[in-house]
Amino acid sequence: MLNRRILRVKAFQNLYAYEQCKGSNINIAKDFIRESFLPDLKSMEVQDKAALYREGEEALRIFEQNVEQSQELLPTEVGVRVKKIALEALKQVLEANEKDRQFLLKNMVVSAERIPQLYLLAIELLQAFSKHVGREVEKKQKLAGDTPIAFGNELNLANNQVLKRLRESPEYRTALGRNGVNLDELQLEIKEWFREYIKPAEPYQNYLSISAPSLEQDFELVDELLKKIIFKNEVILTFFADKDLNWTENKSVVRSLAAKVLKNSSLPDTSMVEPLPEIAMNWEEDKEFFENIFNFTIANDVISKVLISEKTKNWDIERFAFTDRVIISMALAEMIHFPSIPVKVTINEYIDISKTYSTPKSKQFINGLLDVLAKELTEKGQIRKSGRGLLDNK
Repeated sequence: MLNRRILRVKAFQNLYAYEQCKGSNINIAKDFIRESFLPDLKSMEVQDKAALYREGEEALRIFEQNVEQSQELLPTEVGVRVKKIALEALKQVLEANEKDRQFLLKNMVVSAERIPQLYLLAIELLQAFSKHVGREVEKKQKLAGDTPIAFGNELNLANNQVLKRLRESPEYRTALGRNGVNLDELQLEIKEWFREYIKPAEPYQNYLSISAPSLEQDFELVDELLKKIIFKNEVILTFFADKDLNWTENKSVVRSLAAKVLKNSSLPDTSMVEPLPEIAMNWEEDKEFFENIFNFTIANDVISKVLISEKTKNWDIERFAFTDRVIISMALAEMIHFPSIPVKVTINEYIDISKTYSTPKSKQFINGLLDVLAKELTEKGQIRKSGRGLLDNK
């Protein structure tokens, strides 16, 4: 399920960012508490600095006890001012967290919706280089007039079968229009990039030595240009970064999808192959999954921490890799709230995410912990699967 995997990764990236924001919001609130109990330098009255310090420490203690609870202060005997400042700090954190949640949720969805445009742009750069070669040969022919001229294998890229198949695909052309993909404003850059980066490249020069390249050789060339030039060259990457504020996070996904499109177009029989791996073939359904996994993970944060700490009593939860805690919380939210997704599918998906984003030891740790928690929550009836969700749970 390539599409859902991409969405899980993007949800993870934004949940990780949300946890960072929460930490910053807590620190800002603590600074507010400390500042609230500093001596008033403008006051003419004598300031009891020791008493102010004690009150500030008490307010900080109450704040820290309650900051994860999202509810009223725990019963405690404190002064009116201490309680007021602690409550105000908690309110600031809740409001800031909610503002960050809404921003990241919106940004997450917009970023995911932009991915098809980005991978199509990458392929269109290859198409633009192909068309540029064709135009350059035409110019030479016109200048030569009736004089015979040999072009050798200069037209190899212009005649590249993989790119030609895509150009002739109605689905591909529809996707370009639907996603607003157009490189007309880059004509000068295309010429420069071809001259500076494509033409002198070893893979391209080797390609020019081939007479009548095979479909496989055509694919090998465009695949190398994609991975070794378009996604390695800083000038070209800047073009993508200007298009997408989330380019750093999206880059690997875009490269993978563009490579898959080229691979699909290079297969001998393309009739049974899905040519365009859209970010979601049923976007509304997958968008709902995308938003829910983000929101459920945040809503279940306290519960997830309790479940994790109960199974790792010899460990301080704060000592875990920060990414591991986010990944495990996401997996628990998915297992509990998505009855149609098998438990084993969920565990495998988040183990894969840990391979890229967490520590070398995370795979085994996450696998073991999720397996134990899944069995326990299933026995308690907190995980209830139905339909396809039952397939892997025997």
